[in-house]
Order: sequence, then structure tokens, then C-alpha cells
Amino acid sequence: MTLEATDALWLPLAAELERWSAAGREVVLWWRDDDAIAASPALDRLSDLSRRYGLPVLLAVIPMLAEPSLAAALRQMPSLLPCQHGCWHRNHASAGGKKAEFGADRAAADIRRELVEARTRLADLLGPALLPVFVPPWNRIDPAHAALLPDIGFRGLSCFRGYRLGADGGPTLVNTALDIMDWRARIGRPPTDLVDEACRLLTALRGGSDDRASFGLLLHHRDHDETAWAFLEGFLARMTAHPAVANGDPRRLFGL
Repeated sequence: MTLEATDALWLPLAAELERWSAAGREVVLWWRDDDAIAASPALDRLSDLSRRYGLPVLLAVIPMLAEPSLAAALRQMPSLLPCQHGCWHRNHASAGGKKAEFGADRAAADIRRELVEARTRLADLLGPALLPVFVPPWNRIDPAHAALLPDIGFRGLSCFRGYRLGADGGPTLVNTALDIMDWRARIGRPPTDLVDEACRLLTALRGGSDDRASFGLLLHHRDHDETAWAFLEGFLARMTAHPAVANGDPRRLFGL
């Protein structure tokens, strides 16, 4: 039995969305896809999903690795909205530390120089389609470095749930909430685990005070296996069809 046909899998999600409706609440669904560098069949598949479900994708592109084929492909994929994903996607953390390209131990002057160089290259490659949103590799950037971003021209920042700006602020922050990949095995996570986690996160959002709470999916199209793609098909089909869910556009989420 295919994932799409396994109706029992989705019953907890349907029940949670009904609770949103009963409470008169609406959740804004959006998604971000990281590590784009070139045209590929997987990028085509992502674009097709985005088009079919009317859900634009914030596409985080690695500036210093991006290839001309990506620019050519994106001209035919208007629902994939490119933004900057770090610089080289290199780990600068010390041995044993969590991977990060923009950790606290790096000098602000070095960070600023790299960001400007990478932003210029990406703008030259992608032109006006490039959004002024920054996505740090591994969802990590020291808050002091995040505070530099507005001066460089970034109006948005996206990490993963739990990340917060520091006392010096930064651009508009919109985090993703649900990562569909199991990075230890580098495969799609079990669908039952993802549905359970999505329901827990949605329940917590429903208990908050934000009338237009957003729920972001985190994708990596280059690494998806069939389990990941099948989950996306089933999840998007059910979420986008429910009246308690609004399709989110990254340009509006970041106030662009």
C-alpha cells in the first residue's frame, strides 16, 4: 500500500486541523528547500510539487557553488524563490563543535566580507529574482553575526525552530519547524514520526496567541529519497485542501 493511500496515517493530522477550525484559527503553511546549486531532476520534481499545490518555495542557494544551469532552470520555475544560503557552505566550527559557517569564533570583518562577496556573485547569477533573505548552513548563525545582516542588505533570516535573534536584533526572522530528513542515515524520516511531530508542533502553535501562525517545512531536494517525496505528496495534499490552512508565500512572510 502506498503512502498516499494509507488514510489511517493521516487521521491524527486531520483531527488536529479540525481543532484549528473549531477554534476559528488558521495556520500558514510554507516551505524552504536548502542546498540548491544546479538544475536536476529533483529540482524539477520540487517545482512540480510547488506548482500543483500553489505553494511557493523559498529556495536557499549556495552562492559560491551555484552553477549557470540553476539560473536557467529557475527562469522556467517562477514558484521557486531563490535566496542566499551561506557562502561556501563550509564548516568553520572547531573540532567536536556543531557544524557552522558563521559561528561566534569568527571575526565580524571576515563574515561581512564573505557575505558581500557571495551576495554579489549570486545577484549576478540570478538577477532580480533573488530575495534579500539569508539562510545559514546547518541553521546556525551567531546572533552577533545575524545583527550584521540588515546593513548588508538582507531583510529576512530563516533558521530552524528555537533560533532567536540576540539583543542587537537583525532582519525579520521566520523559522522552519519540521525537517523531513533523517540526517544520520541520510534518508527520509518515517512518515508516522513526521505526522506525530507535525501534530505536536501544530498543537503548540494553536495554543499560542498568533492569529496567523506559520508552519514551515524544511526540505533538501538533492537528498530526498522516495520516502521523503511520498510524505510530501501526502502531507501537502491534506494540508492545502483544509480550510484551516492558508498557503504561505515567503515574500509576504518576510514582509518583502
